[in-house]
Amino acid sequence: MPLSDAIPALLVLADGTAYRGWSFGATGTTIGEVVFNTGMTGYQEVLTDPSYCGQIVVFTYPELGNTGVNPEDEESERPQVRGAIARNICYKPSNWRSAQSLPDYLKQHQIPGIFGIDTRALTRKIRMYGAMNGGISTEILDEAELLEQVQAAPNMSGLNLVREVTTSQVYEWSDPTTSIWEFNPEAQVNSQESLTVVALDFGVKRNILRRLASYGCRVIVVPADTSPEEILKYNPDGIFLSNGPGDPSAVTEGITTAKALLESQKPMFGICMGHQILGHALGAETFKLKFGHRGLNQPAGLQQRVEITSQNHSFAIDPDSLPESVVEISHLNLNDRTVAGLRHKSLPVFSVQYHPEASPGPHDADYLFAQFVQEMRAAKQATTAQVS
Repeated sequence: MPLSDAIPALLVLADGTAYRGWSFGATGTTIGEVVFNTGMTGYQEVLTDPSYCGQIVVFTYPELGNTGVNPEDEESERPQVRGAIARNICYKPSNWRSAQSLPDYLKQHQIPGIFGIDTRALTRKIRMYGAMNGGISTEILDEAELLEQVQAAPNMSGLNLVREVTTSQVYEWSDPTTSIWEFNPEAQVNSQESLTVVALDFGVKRNILRRLASYGCRVIVVPADTSPEEILKYNPDGIFLSNGPGDPSAVTEGITTAKALLESQKPMFGICMGHQILGHALGAETFKLKFGHRGLNQPAGLQQRVEITSQNHSFAIDPDSLPESVVEISHLNLNDRTVAGLRHKSLPVFSVQYHPEASPGPHDADYLFAQFVQEMRAAKQATTAQVS
């Protein structure tokens, strides 16, 4: 599209900083927390990740939309971001899997975007001053007027966004990772041994469910407000706490549920929001990071092992609040030494701050799904031995 045909757009941050560019996607006004993602690939997975609910994403890679979008790469039923910010936008994608251009896709789903701004300067600002609310508009081009709306919006701290993305009804997920994308030959569906996992949906990504199914799990996905009693009625071999958006400390119902489920002593695995909620259930506290971790190359590890991980989160567990007699740190983010993994000292319960399903991202951490399966098998065998 020639710029002579482009619609002007305005981006204003909560501190009054303004950027003028051009609209792509839907027209109108949107407000959310402005954060940046450093991944060079996987923009469709980012846009449809429920963990980004309430946020406007700055893509630091300067070219966006070159491969278009397709139904197979969606992590949920629609884009979850409030808006998108890019340097350059491709209107004519070139990829054999492409079904639609990115601008048309966002327009279809009423998601505004702005391009043509200096995303390097914007990213540096967020790194220096922290993530903050911002607004994109094609209809309010007066900076002071848009700033007034931005400053009236609620901050992410204290915000419970899980209710906006959780499933409204129970459903069963059975689709594994497609064979052409399967990267781990050890992840074979074992039809002779059925392991039932109840996944508490705080905003789960489809590829997490696919990895569980690939390892032979029957996955029952339940709403975030499902009671512990209802969850245990499924007689699960394991319980999964999913990723999700917002402030984990505000998801009080999920924390209460996780705490009650710990008493069942069943294997439990948490990812991202699920990791933070598990931390709260164990007595820890969380805090908001200055600008969060969002990208595909975050190093995490402990004791001579390093994994390159995919991450997307604003909050982290306070290590000083962890009850040392109950839980131990299994992984640290090796960039800033924040807590990246927990393990219960006596129960088959563990969690990680990052995304081992890695969609997009590297596959270093896929072993965690195998670890969860091993814990469930061991617990099932122990229960069978007690009965016999």
